[in-house]
Amino acid sequence: MSLTHLLPGRLGFGTAPLGNMFRAIPDAEALATVEAAWEHGIRYYDTAPFYGAGLAEERLGEVLSAKPRDSYVLSTKVGRVILDQHETAARDLGEKGGLFEHGNPNTMVHEWTAEATERSIEDSLKRLGTDRLDIVWVHDIAQDFHGDQWLQKFEEARTGAFRVLSRLRDEGVIKAWGLGVNRTEPIELTLALDEPRPDGFLLAGRYTLLDHEHALQRLLPAAQAQGVDMVVGGPYSSGVLAGGTHFEYQQAPAHIVERVGELKALAAAHGVSIKAAALQFALAHPASAAVIPGATRPGRIAEDTAALNETVPAAFWQDLRAAGLVSPAAPLPAGA
Repeated sequence: MSLTHLLPGRLGFGTAPLGNMFRAIPDAEALATVEAAWEHGIRYYDTAPFYGAGLAEERLGEVLSAKPRDSYVLSTKVGRVILDQHETAARDLGEKGGLFEHGNPNTMVHEWTAEATERSIEDSLKRLGTDRLDIVWVHDIAQDFHGDQWLQKFEEARTGAFRVLSRLRDEGVIKAWGLGVNRTEPIELTLALDEPRPDGFLLAGRYTLLDHEHALQRLLPAAQAQGVDMVVGGPYSSGVLAGGTHFEYQQAPAHIVERVGELKALAAAHGVSIKAAALQFALAHPASAAVIPGATRPGRIAEDTAALNETVPAAFWQDLRAAGLVSPAAPLPAGA
């Protein structure tokens, strides 16, 4: 199924922050943020076992389980199985190290086999308090693996998770599946396969104002040619575009801080909020079906909703391109 036809709007809610990303978030604040998303009409919610070792799914489920199930679209991910046992040492999460140090202490196993995929889905359903999932993403296949190792992991996913999810879709158990990754290469490789065929992909951090060149080169042309839709995750580049200090899950380096300053200065000159620029840029590509910023404070939801609907003058987009702050190949919003 086309994601454009499946998703109930262009603005969704990414729940990685609800897993205590970067900081310990009180339960009441996390739950109020989900309620705020619902009150603002957001009806697509994305989560993953990885987010706080199940914590984000638990918090999301506590709110959504009280809502009519047919009134929202829910996606989660496979690739990490959460065990009952607890970690006794620091987790090795590679470039995402320390990201969820305040999450649940449960051990996470990285595995994309058929058996692990089925178990992951069963466990997610319990944590979310629901009887079904709409979309399932295969999470982080290439994350922290290099050379032949990541190709081995990809093959594990191709013969395991891909086939399980394709079968579940064909049986009507789920409506769609695809990849949820921070790298373009595994999606490109998947699109080159004869089978199984994904319905879309969630690309986090690779189609933003700060980073979009690589996705434009090969991935997005291939996706458009095959009618495969994109959900844009991390539109604020780990927060640095929205007033935070992180880029790619770490402290933003000086050259990124400088570029953000240039973007904000140009936006201010046109009376445009940087959030509006970020969200509307991500959605301007024809392959984009939705964008899913995350939040941990209820007030951020109102900001995101307003940013999506903000009127951005064509002159801003034209000056953005003239200043070399976006690729000449990047589609801009209509009227720019």
